[in-house]
Amino acid sequence: MEEVDVGVVYIVGAGPGDPELITVKGLRLIERADVILHDRLVSRELLRFAKPGALIIDVGKSPGGAGPTQEEINHMLLSYAAKYDVVVRLHGGDPLVFGRGFEECLYLAERGVPCEIVPGVTSGLAAPAKYYIPPVLRGVASSVALVTGREDPAKGVRQVDFKKLAAAVDTIIIYMGASAAGDIAGDLLAGGLPADTPVAVIKSAFFPDEEFKVIKLGDLGPVPNPSIIVVGRVVERGLHLRRLRGVALP
Repeated sequence: MEEVDVGVVYIVGAGPGDPELITVKGLRLIERADVILHDRLVSRELLRFAKPGALIIDVGKSPGGAGPTQEEINHMLLSYAAKYDVVVRLHGGDPLVFGRGFEECLYLAERGVPCEIVPGVTSGLAAPAKYYIPPVLRGVASSVALVTGREDPAKGVRQVDFKKLAAAVDTIIIYMGASAAGDIAGDLLAGGLPADTPVAVIKSAFFPDEEFKVIKLGDLGPVPNPSIIVVGRVVERGLHLRRLRGVALP
């Protein structure tokens, strides 16, 4: 569709919570933006870089689902693009990894609004890295899966088959799996993963209430929300490097 004479919407990844982990391009766009629509978990320190007079709008959803619907956010982006030159939709992490960045850009493009996606550091990789846990490692893990632990019930079927996944990849990184962690563990065990497989649970990475613990897969149950859950032998290698660095173990 031909683009109309409106502003540009930038779908920007803010990174995992540490304001220093945003990309240079993402930060420059925050500084230029006339309007910023941001998620709940975006660092408030980043918003301080907005220029004087910029509209800053919280469109994040709090636990329990309170907040604008995705349809409402789409309409807001369209409306602001008609009035302003630079609109930034600021997502936590990466907008294309379990975010709605693609859907937002598609919605705008179908209506002739120019849209650009600026990637960010996703929490599923950044949170383990903070604790020296690699997603892949020579001789230990040559494959990784980034999966969601929470799916829309309206789909009527779970797209992530954890039983099959247990035998398909070496490292499994689970987003949004806090309440379903026990069921996920049961499926992974049924799929053949040993009960002593190490699991790292990282809650609220890069935020003041951050927590980190390592348990065995057989002991995994519901965990605090929001958490990144890492399943695989790479967790042991991360603990080994922490020992070498003199960092206290969880």
